[in-house]
Parts: sequence; structure tokens; C-alpha cells
Amino acid sequence: MRGLDFSSWHSLLVTLIGLALVTLIGMGIRLVMMFTIQQRRERMNRQINERLRTLIAAYKTLGGSFTGNLAVDPTHMRDLRRRQAEALEAGAQPLDLTGLSDRTRQVRDAVEGALSDILLLGTEEQVRLAERAARELAAGRPVHVHDLVTSLRNFIRKALDLEPMPADLALPPQGPARPSAGGKGGRDAASGRGGAGGGGGGGGMGGMGMGMGGGGADEPPADPPTRNS
Repeated sequence: MRGLDFSSWHSLLVTLIGLALVTLIGMGIRLVMMFTIQQRRERMNRQINERLRTLIAAYKTLGGSFTGNLAVDPTHMRDLRRRQAEALEAGAQPLDLTGLSDRTRQVRDAVEGALSDILLLGTEEQVRLAERAARELAAGRPVHVHDLVTSLRNFIRKALDLEPMPADLALPPQGPARPSAGGKGGRDAASGRGGAGGGGGGGGMGGMGMGMGGGGADEPPADPPTRNS
């Protein structure tokens, strides 16, 4: 207060203007800092949500089955054609591999895409497991991905603040999701489900509410009742 001059109206006005300028400058600096911190926090949240969404989709692709053949068959179409040619040359009955080749190809493609996502966004343990599975596929050997599925499940539950899986559960081994009836790979279906799951429960409920509201809007309005003359 010693530096303030209230001896005249002019001095008082200059003092008030100086105080206002200092206050505005301080508020501006604070707002800029708050805006920068908020932008950085939102960017980090978007990155975390995108990572979880991708890993959840990969988990559903790699661990969508509990029964049947849970190994990923790396056989390509050229390998199947070679087998057919060898069977014909040996005079054996031709093998009917049409449906099997389509299914194994779709499962293999979906698994390879999920492994690529894990190599990009997974933890160190998950990257090592995905790298091992990719090397086995490249070498033409069937691969089991149960260990990778377990690592993904534990990481996702921890990231979503869910309690760990009970220790007394005896879950069967998990394998890649089967292709849908429409012929698309398990990765396409899992990606759609993963997008809803990655957004959390609130996002899923919000989408459900919008879908329910939109259904009512698509229906034509009922005709007004006519009065009998």
C-alpha cells in the first residue's frame, strides 16, 4: 500500500488502471496455463481410450472361443492347393477343403491384424507374446494364443479399475473368435464390439439410448383418428 498514491484523482485513476492491468495479465496467464493443461489431459485421455479400445478388440478377436480347435492355422491357399495336387497325384480321394480353407483364412487374417495392433499398443509382456506368435505363424506352425489372451484380460481389467479375476476360477483355454455367419472375419465383428466396449459402460448405455430414440423417429406417425359422420 505504500507505493499507492491517493493524493489526487489523477494519481488514483492511474493506480487503479495499473492494478487492473496487473490483475488482467495474471488472470490471462492463469487461463492460458489451465487451457494448456486441460488440452494435454484430454489428449492423454483420448490416447488411453483409443489404446484400451484397440486392445479390447484384439482380446475379443484372439479369445472369442472356448471350444473346438483353438489353434491358429497359418495355412495359405497355395498350401491347400498343393495338398490337393499331391492327393490327386497319389491317386487318393480329393480333399474337400473349401469351407475349411475359408474359415482358417479368415481366422488367420483376423489374428494377424490383432497381433499387429498388440505389437503397436501392447505392454512389454504382450509385445513379446505377440512377437512369438507372429514368428510361429511366419514359420508355418500352428499357434495357441491363450497366454496372450490372459495377459490382455488382466491388463484391461486393471486399466478399468476392475477387481482381479478370482483365483479359484478354472477358465478353459481361449482361442480366436470364429468367423461370423455372413462370412466376415472375427476381427471385423470384434472391432465393432471393441469400439463399444472401449468407451466404457457409460458410452455403451448412451449408444443404446440413442439407438432406442432413433428407432422411434424412423417410424411413420400414426394417422389421426377420423370422426364418423
